[in-house]
Amino acid sequence: MLDPNHPIADLLRRDKRYHFNAYVFVFEALRHAQESLGMGTDYFAETDSAKTGASENEEEPERHVSGQELCEAMRVFAHEEYGYLAKCVLNEWGIKSTGDFGEIVFNLIEIEQMRKTPHDRREDFEDVYDFDEGFREGFEFSMPDTSGEHRS
Repeated sequence: MLDPNHPIADLLRRDKRYHFNAYVFVFEALRHAQESLGMGTDYFAETDSAKTGASENEEEPERHVSGQELCEAMRVFAHEEYGYLAKCVLNEWGIKSTGDFGEIVFNLIEIEQMRKTPHDRREDFEDVYDFDEGFREGFEFSMPDTSGEHRS
């Protein structure tokens, strides 16, 4: 159960567009993008230690995934997790376009549950791919070949 004092709980009360599972999905898809798909580039975020002159070698780089990369990772991850029902599942959670992915990410940035670089923008998520086509791609239904079967 979600702690009612957690920042995401407050976010869900303020912005009712997206289901809690949509936020969980974005976190999981980001991890999948970085760990399984090898997406992202090393990025040293400016921290308090960087501002105070601490050595950059002491800081571990973060793996930054661009908005476009994350949209693609979310498409792949949704296909892997939900198969041909991926679009239906995402729609049920309020996600109907790649722009919705951006809204969720920037909501998480606003409550400091995700970070961004100075170059990241909401617009990076707009129209990355057509949602209907993106979730139809890769699925073909066909009847099994029964021509070689013998009937008795």
